[in-house]
Formats: sequence, C-alpha cells, structure tokens
Amino acid sequence: MHLSEKLEEIIHKFNFLEAKLNGPLNDTDIANYSKQYSELKPVFEKIKTFKKLHNEIEEVETIKADPDFAKMAEDEINRLKTMLKESEKDLLISLIPKDHADNRDVVLEVRAGTGGDEAALFAEAIFKMYLKFSEKKGWKIEVIEQTFTNLGGIKEVVINVRGNRVYEQLKFESGVHRVQRVPETESGGRIHTSAATVAVLPIAEAKEVHIDANDIRIDTMRSSGAGGQHVNTTDSAVRITHLPSGIVVTSSEKSQHQNRAKAMEVLKAKLFDLERSQVQNKISSERKFQVGSGDRSERIRTYNFPQGRITEHRINLSLYKLEHILEGNLDEIVDALTADEQAKKLAELNYEG
Repeated sequence: MHLSEKLEEIIHKFNFLEAKLNGPLNDTDIANYSKQYSELKPVFEKIKTFKKLHNEIEEVETIKADPDFAKMAEDEINRLKTMLKESEKDLLISLIPKDHADNRDVVLEVRAGTGGDEAALFAEAIFKMYLKFSEKKGWKIEVIEQTFTNLGGIKEVVINVRGNRVYEQLKFESGVHRVQRVPETESGGRIHTSAATVAVLPIAEAKEVHIDANDIRIDTMRSSGAGGQHVNTTDSAVRITHLPSGIVVTSSEKSQHQNRAKAMEVLKAKLFDLERSQVQNKISSERKFQVGSGDRSERIRTYNFPQGRITEHRINLSLYKLEHILEGNLDEIVDALTADEQAKKLAELNYEG
C-alpha cells in the first residue's frame, strides 16, 4: 500500500469517529467509539504535522527561483526536510501494529538455573534488579511464591508487578540470563558460569481465559520459609494443577483465600501466554522480528563480573556498566531492544513513499 493511501484511510476513520461522538449514542457505543478515538488521535496529530511540513516545503520551493531569496530558501528547505524525515519516522513508528498486552500488569518469575548455589545467588541478584527497576518506575509488587536456599539465594520467586505499561518495559526480559564470575560460595579464583531463567507473562483479562472447574485440581499444603522450614501451622498454601496443559502454580502467603485467587491469576496468565506464544510462533515462522517473544530457553544476556560487562546477545550490545544496571537502571537496555524491534517492524510495513 502507498503511504499516502494509508494516511488518508486513517484520516477518514478519525473524522468518522469524531462525527459519531458528536452525535447521539448509547453508553456502549460511546465507550467503544471513545476508545478508538483516543487510540487514533495521537496518530492523527502526527499525520497533521507530517502534512504541514510537506506543505511548508512546497511553499518555500516557490520562492527558490527568485535570486534574492534562493540561498535563504535553500537553507529553509534543508531544515524542513530534516524535520520531515524525523516526522516521517515518528509517524511510521506509530503505524506499527500495537501489542495490546503492552499496557498490562505482569506475572514475573525468576528461577535458578544451572550452577547450584551460585545460580540461586545470581537469581537473587537478578530479582533485586527487577525490584529496584520497578521501584524507580513507581510500580507495585505483590509476592505470590518464593523459595530460598540455605545460603539466602533464590530457587524460585513469582511476583505480580502492577503499574503503568509494565509488560511493554519488561517483555524483553524473558529468557536465560547467564553470569560469569568467581562464585561467592568458593574461596578459589576460578570463574564459573551459571544461569537464571526469567519469564514475564502479561496478566489476562477475565474474558480472555476460561478455565473449566473440571480441568483443575486444587491442593492445600503448608507454607514454607527459607531453608524449607514451616512458617505457620495452618495449611494455607495453595497449589493448582491445570490437567489439560500440565501447568502447576502455587501461592504460599498467609491467607488461603488470597492464595487461591493469586494462583488462579497466575494460571490464567500462563494459559494466556501459551495461547499468545502459539500465535506469535506462527507469525515468527514468516517474520523474524519478535525480539520479545523468543524461546525462553534461549540465552539472551550475559553478566560478566570480572570485566564489569553486560552483553545483550539479541542485538550485540555490550555495556561496561554492570553494577549500574544491577542497581535497577535497565532503561538503556530496554530502549535499545525496543528500538531494534521497531526498526525490524518498520522494515516489515513496506509502505511505498
């Protein structure tokens, strides 16, 4: 499709929505049209800016023939063309199909991988990185499940992260995170490699996932603390098994009622993610741009402590600021991954000039 055709299509739809909202509507239609209008308005404003710059260039072109104004006109045209190029890029990015999960809250899971106690200690460091990142963003954290080792490392932790556009900023974190360092558990100076795995799942809306009561088994058990010690005397922890998929989720806070609700939310998120992954894998077989939806067994990042380097393998980015990033300063990596994905998706749009 020619870009101008796409822009006219958007303008026509925006004017249609605006006219509808200015007419008589019932509550359902008002909500529906208002949502579409608010989503389309930023794109419409970018189109207006793009067209305005085009028109300004054409106006200045008309005075280039006058020798008295030729140099001034040429400088102004060059300035406007630079602005037009930036405007076009901004506009095209806004035309990229949106992932409607971007504004969702998430279930974040961190688990120790290969490497024994060192892997658990690294998983703890990764988890603290996400906590600090979330704090900087003003997000709220709710612990669902956590299991520690005797040394204080993390075997597994599952949390809810709630706030503004959480999935959009955490979705690239899913995968295997590898660490290279001298283990805290050893006195020798040998560098070991171990790993932790991260999964980021957008939380499903109620209407998106239906779970048949006959498809789940709910068990209650005792909550446990660090080192496997019991922290209370009531059977408050809840484990839910989804029989068709084999997915098992647990929640081990104090209230059994809250645990059941939390575990069901995690289960729905996992089933929603499973469905999304199947769709994305089908798309990925034709398009290879999905940075944030790859195989979770894929090594995505290496944290090299001796060199103070963090390497993002998906985009060949190396930053010598490991400690800074572990303090929750992930924006540089998130922005780079987002820009890379946008560039690949822009190439897929294939609009003619």
